[in-house]
This record gives sequence, C-alpha cells and structure tokens, in this order.
Amino acid sequence: MNLPADFIISINSLLGAEANPFLVALKENAPVSIRLNPFKKNRNPLEFLSPPEPVLWSNNGYYLKDRPSFTFDPLFHSGYYYVQEASSMFIEHVAKQLFRGPVKCLDLCAAPGGKSISLLSSLPKGSLLVSNEIIRQRANILSETMMKFGNPNSVVTNNDPKDFTSLPNFFDVILVDAPCSGEGMFRKDDVAINEWSAENVSMCTARQKNILNDVWTSLKTGGFLIYSTCTYNISENENNAMWASSALEAEFKEVDVDLAWGITKSYNDKVKAYRFFPHKTKGEGLFVTIIQKNGGDEASHQSTINHKSTKKNKKNFSPLIKESSYYEGLINTPSNYDYVDFENRIIALPKEHTSIFLLLKEKLKVVSMGIELGENKGKNFIPSHALAVSNELNLSAFTNYELSYNDSIAFLRSEAISIPEAPKGFILLTYKKEPIGLVKNLTNRANNLYPNAWRIRSGYMPQNPIFIFK
Repeated sequence: MNLPADFIISINSLLGAEANPFLVALKENAPVSIRLNPFKKNRNPLEFLSPPEPVLWSNNGYYLKDRPSFTFDPLFHSGYYYVQEASSMFIEHVAKQLFRGPVKCLDLCAAPGGKSISLLSSLPKGSLLVSNEIIRQRANILSETMMKFGNPNSVVTNNDPKDFTSLPNFFDVILVDAPCSGEGMFRKDDVAINEWSAENVSMCTARQKNILNDVWTSLKTGGFLIYSTCTYNISENENNAMWASSALEAEFKEVDVDLAWGITKSYNDKVKAYRFFPHKTKGEGLFVTIIQKNGGDEASHQSTINHKSTKKNKKNFSPLIKESSYYEGLINTPSNYDYVDFENRIIALPKEHTSIFLLLKEKLKVVSMGIELGENKGKNFIPSHALAVSNELNLSAFTNYELSYNDSIAFLRSEAISIPEAPKGFILLTYKKEPIGLVKNLTNRANNLYPNAWRIRSGYMPQNPIFIFK
C-alpha cells in the first residue's frame, strides 16, 4: 500500500503516538461483515453453518471468517442479507438511541443502500424512509438494494439536495453520509488512495457544507441531522460539525456507547462525535456526529406541507384504484394498503403513508416506492420481481418451486430453466425456501422474469463455493 505523503503527515498530526499502530492496521486485511435482513430471517430462520462473530453495536451484523463469493449465493440476491462494512452499522445504534415513535427519515446520500437498510432495521414501527441518490445510475443500484430488502415503508428518489427545499420542516431525521475523501476506505479500495489529495480534502469539505446547508430547510425544528463520513481528517469531520452547529443554529446530541467497542471520541471538546479507527475497532474508518435543530415551539415541529396532492396531470399522478380485489391476494395484509396505478404499473402503498407517498411522487423524482406488484400489459398482469422479494409477499399466491443450487444460479443469470413437473402459469422459485424470483411456466419452457439488469454476468462457477447458511 503506497500511501500519499501528505496523508501520512496528516495522520501523524492527528494520532501522534497512535499513528504507527494505525498505519500497521491499514496493511491488514479488512474484516468481512454482513447484515442480516431481520424481516426475512424472522420469516425463514436459517442457521449459520458455523457460529459467526457478532458486530457489537448491531443486532443484525456479523463478521465472517472467510469471504465467500457473494455473487454466487442466491440468498444474497434474495435480500436475505447484505454485505455491509461493520463500522457503518453504527447508524443502527444511533437510530435506536434517538427514536421511540414513528418518524419520517431522509437518507440523503444513500447509494448503494447499506445505511438505508440499517435505518429500516432500527427505526420504530410505522416509520417512513426516503432514500435519495443524486446520480441516476447509482439511484438505480440503490433502488435494487431497497427492493431486495423488501420493506414497503420506503421511497427511493433521484434528486439534488436543493430539491428538498420544496419540503420545508418535513423530516424528523436526516442522515447525511456525505461524499468525502474516502480515507477510511484505503485498505479496501486502491482507487480511494490514488484519488486522494489535500486539494480533494478541501473540495470535499466545501461540498459537504453546501449539502448540509441545502437540506437543512427540510428538517423539522427539534429534528436530528446525523452527519457521517468515511474519512479521518478534522477538516471534513470536527471542523464541518462545528460549522454546522454555528451556521445552522444546532446543538450536539450524544448517544450511549460501550467502552468495549473501542470507539474514539471527538478531537474537539466542543464536538460530540464518534470515530472508528481500524487499530481500535473491527471495521473501517467512520466519523459520526448528531446535531439537533434549534428554535420554535411544539407547534412548529409539524410539517408545513399539505400532504394531499393537488396535481392533476394524469401522466404523473394517478388516483387510487377503486377496485383492487384482484391485487389484494398478492400480499399478506391487503387491508393495510392502498393500490395505485402509475402508467399500468400497480403499486401497493401502506395506508398510513399513502398521502406522503403521493406528495413525494409530486415533489420529487421517485425511482421506486412501496411494493410494485406488477404491470398490466393489455389484458395480462405480469407480477414483478419486487413483489417476489417483498417481505409482504403472500407465499400462497403462487405455486412455490424449490430449485437446486445450480438451477438457482442459472435462473439468476437470466437463463432459461425447465420445470416440466410444475403447473403452467406464474411460479415462485425458492432456494432454501427463500423466494428468489418468478417464472412463467409454459408447456416446454419457463420464461425467466428476473430483471435482466440484475443478472449474474459472470460465466464462472466456483468449484467449491463457500456457503454461509445451512
């Protein structure tokens, strides 16, 4: 590992006597960790092949002894678990400490989605999460992550931070996992090392301030903003936190942590923050601070937005479907949902959030939301893959067919598979009893409905694949 000289100088200045143990730790292999999907695990409680080591600050995080080829594990593609860096799971702990009742949450810089699923795992029941990504290609990846996680109380958007000024005083909590110089990813990403420079640190510092300033209007008075980076320097961390506290008129909020976790305190006594260093914690670099928006009385905590959409353009907005009995059998608790038709795509929206979903559809560029049940094509209804991997899927709505490992990989490559013994029609395919997708079974073949953009592109098949679950 060839670290930039200016970075080494910066680390020596920051860590002093601890700089050498830190630099030694950077040369070690990064730990491998996953986050289980608690909703799917509760439905289908698979067991680990060998006892994993838990991530201490997460209820759903585990370290693995070996790094399997995740691409060739059907359970990874089903959303049963997500490969997530352990330090970043600390967001779960923060959310559990801050909230006891339902909240509206924005994950502003959310792609590829790890922290969003941490939030959905830990926010109180009835909460709503908006996961945003400004770059469209990355927003599509984010949408894939959220669909596979299968929680209907989520929306994926593709907006600039400034766009959220159209939702003033709206969110109870905003997570800004800010684009940064990426020092915390050095031992996992050679590109981060090659792109690092003192000039890039300065550029990131300025951009982070702009992002915080742009989104601040949409945070409720009394609401919390969680600011995080995966970098070590003070400019992007403590200095920006102090700027935010002063310029945005906010106060720092603390959460309880266990000393055994090895988390380092802030390098500025005025800033309440949490730092992760690889020589102290089993994970990569992370900085987290929490600020609370000051001012106003209790009434001002309420959103100033009218949740009832007034837009009449039929191209962008569709009223609720009045006769939805055909679709209700596809999900477990149909009475908890409203059903809408957006350009022949049928979406189930949790009733407690329907007005908010429709408002967001009007105000923002929505990529996905709720549960996409499927698409009407002429007289035919084609169920969607999002339904197949949803936590709310009614398993009895389709004939279930268990695939072998090899056939599961073939399906995930979008290859044609043959299941002549299964009846005609739409068949739900499973692996280890976990749904992985749908096919339409015909007389002599089964049409593969797995999203082509998500397919396994590698033709390689590991000789002795490492499995995580029995």
